[in-house]
Amino acid sequence: MKIGLYVFDNDCRLKDNPSLVTLASQVERLICVYLPNNNIWSSSKAQCSKSVPASAYEEATVAALQQELDARHQALYIVPEANKLQGLVAIIRNCAVTHIGRSVHSGADEHKYWLRLQTHCPEVKFISEYAHTLFTPDMLPFSLNELPPSFTPFRKRVEALVPNEPLPAPQLPPKPPNTSTLVKFTATGDYSGDFYAGEKQAQDKLKQYFQTDAAKQYKETRNALCGDGFSTQFSPILATGAVSPRQVKHALNQFEHQYGANESTYWIWFELLWREYFQWYALKHQHRLFAFTGVKNKKPTTSFYPERFQKWCQSKTPSAFINAIMTELRETGWISNRARQITASYFVNELQLDWRYGAAFFEQNLIDYDVAANWGNWQYIAGVGADPRGGRHFNLAKQQSMFDPNGEYIMRWRGTSHKLLNTRDYVDWPLEE
Repeated sequence: MKIGLYVFDNDCRLKDNPSLVTLASQVERLICVYLPNNNIWSSSKAQCSKSVPASAYEEATVAALQQELDARHQALYIVPEANKLQGLVAIIRNCAVTHIGRSVHSGADEHKYWLRLQTHCPEVKFISEYAHTLFTPDMLPFSLNELPPSFTPFRKRVEALVPNEPLPAPQLPPKPPNTSTLVKFTATGDYSGDFYAGEKQAQDKLKQYFQTDAAKQYKETRNALCGDGFSTQFSPILATGAVSPRQVKHALNQFEHQYGANESTYWIWFELLWREYFQWYALKHQHRLFAFTGVKNKKPTTSFYPERFQKWCQSKTPSAFINAIMTELRETGWISNRARQITASYFVNELQLDWRYGAAFFEQNLIDYDVAANWGNWQYIAGVGADPRGGRHFNLAKQQSMFDPNGEYIMRWRGTSHKLLNTRDYVDWPLEE
């Protein structure tokens, strides 16, 4: 009997999931597992774990996936996070799995364990297709090794491409009988945040957003820090894979067909392409995504100052504006794109901190954490990545006057300024490569 094992991670949906479609068509029985991603970047100086909002949002997303599977007489199992590889190998052996599928992941560690799994189980057929990107490699007008070094030339070469139509959910084969030893996913709480989680809610979010005029004003509102409809807020459902970028593009096309296109609707496409660029960027550069010198092999003049880092994390810097941003991040797991750029620039340029620790703190706290977008954007700000200008330094006073002139955002998130520490407390710790 052909028994399939499907591994969900950043593709928590049944619709428009090419690997799941292919696997389901080739097997007679199917086991579905979720692989939690808790391998947060850390060093000897900053051990990180996932925050409460990020963990709760992930659990809500996976619980929604479980409900979709239950409705199809399937089940969702988990792999013990401490032993991903051994856990998957044990399931393959104990359940006589003949086929295994998953979506291509842009993360270097995820790519590595997938290759190791193939080495451990050479007798199994492996299926892996692209579900986290708009395009597939064969659609791109260049090879991965020829990926442009910055976004603009990439955009100019791909923005006329047409993504494939989203796929319907497949008919899922039943579970095999020998799954009693597997660990079923069990939700431990209810998500109380303000963001949509899971496939059904993701589709509701797309429908609701494009039923308003927000898309026609997106370019004018996208840099705001807060407000009604100022952001699409698609990033959490894209990061978890509750919706695919192709589904977002399809919904955008339908909106433009019905209500007309303008510069703002184009800008949603523009931002989807930015996300797309970083997916291929991560696939190309792999572990260079996490290197202090980045993909440019350029050593920044920053270092790790433990007191400065802690003050930034805890909203205790001299800037009330930065402190408000960091409070919103810790308490909700989300901040606007503009807020991310501002606080990252402050981290690198004013605090002179090693950018990797900022990226790791975002990884720990963001409900919309995406390895490619997060680390790619931090490299961009730090001047060791895709920015042709060699990094971005935002004038904090100017940003505050533009985006929070009356201090409403600062008041909402209780931002207060704190005095600088004595300079003797700023110990320059050795860097880790």
